[in-house]
Amino acid sequence: MQMQLVPGLFKSYDVRGIYPSELNDDVAYRIGRAFVPLIGARRIVVGRDMRPTGEALFTAFARGATEAGADVTSIGMVSTDALYFAVGRYGFDGGVMITASHNPAQYNGMKFTRAQAEAISLETGLSQIRDAVVAGNLPPAAATPGSITERDILDEFAEHCLSFIDRTAVKPFKIAIDAGNGMAGETVPHVFKHLPCEVVPLYFELDGTFPNHPASPIEPENMVDLQALVRTSGADLGVAFDGDADRMFIVDEKGDLIDGSTVTALVALNTLKKHPSARILYNLICSRSVPELVKKAGGIPIRSQVGHSIIKKTMRGQDIMFGGEHSGHFYFKDNWYADSGMIALMQCLEVFSEAGKPVSEVTAPIDTRFRSGEINSRVKDIPAKLQELQDHYKDAQIDHLDGVTISFPDWWFNVRPSNTEPLLRLNVEGDTQAIMEQHRDEALTIIHERP
Repeated sequence: MQMQLVPGLFKSYDVRGIYPSELNDDVAYRIGRAFVPLIGARRIVVGRDMRPTGEALFTAFARGATEAGADVTSIGMVSTDALYFAVGRYGFDGGVMITASHNPAQYNGMKFTRAQAEAISLETGLSQIRDAVVAGNLPPAAATPGSITERDILDEFAEHCLSFIDRTAVKPFKIAIDAGNGMAGETVPHVFKHLPCEVVPLYFELDGTFPNHPASPIEPENMVDLQALVRTSGADLGVAFDGDADRMFIVDEKGDLIDGSTVTALVALNTLKKHPSARILYNLICSRSVPELVKKAGGIPIRSQVGHSIIKKTMRGQDIMFGGEHSGHFYFKDNWYADSGMIALMQCLEVFSEAGKPVSEVTAPIDTRFRSGEINSRVKDIPAKLQELQDHYKDAQIDHLDGVTISFPDWWFNVRPSNTEPLLRLNVEGDTQAIMEQHRDEALTIIHERP
């Protein structure tokens, strides 16, 4: 029997939609039935975030997965990077994280991996699950259904995160941490009980209705409370996590935001101290400062498209030790090439401890350029607009790795289409604030002009 599925529920890298009008228990059950035979799984692990609908979706998904013959291990409410850890460390055939990440409370979703935490995207299997769910063409139930068991993994996950650093070298920082009522409220205490730091907690109560602010720290307005807490508490730094706690953002001791490019550079430099000449991946939205610093430190910078499944595949294929994105995703070879905000935070604490000076002074030599942040514009004819931009900047160095990148010696911008909406995403960087603003406004004028 075919079912009416909301277009766009299956996205490039995950499933995400409003519960129950777009994603509901029946869809979750069908996904469970289709997921298990797709990867040939006998054992899978499933985690969920703190959203109120997560338990019902788990129950429905697990029913489908066990009917398909797989044993399901539930690890309860965890962060997404803890789910990746569980898949890799315990040798599961695959894993599913029930989460809508930073989306509003009415949403929920699922992220999928094969063995070794290898991400599943539309191109690598998610489209097959979608087609089976829509058509109701589910494989027959197994002769012997699987079982459901529970396992607590957060203490072992904490030890894994700490294994990336010398924990005895971490200084007794005072750290304000905004969990955003998300899963960091659960994972942070498990990690920091092993460190000498004083944590000043903000919104640690697990609450998937997000009563204080959206759990999306890439939006500056959602960082205001943390910035204020850093200033009033006299903290050495502030840290914010998104809803499923796989992304991490830092605030310095003055309460000023440190962007993902700078954190990428910090972790890259720390990685190169331990692994000289390593390959370091950065996505093409990151600051030019990142590849410059990697080269100066003896590393090999690798430029990549945006998107976690692309980055993880590239890292596996080229034996890349670390990868970072402007959006707060940080990937580690020794974490099954998966992303972890917590591991990135541990590395930053190691850097700040060794530096022995305020965070703002550590980042100042790294963060020397000026960035616009991502600006989204609704566009009717995206290919025509991309061509118009290239024609306007025909004297530039132009590449098409991901959308269109226009480069000049003292500034550049990238404009790329959204995967899910008729949007163009613009990112501009200049050597000075004035240069960045001039070319940001110029590019936006072209983007917003009617053809």
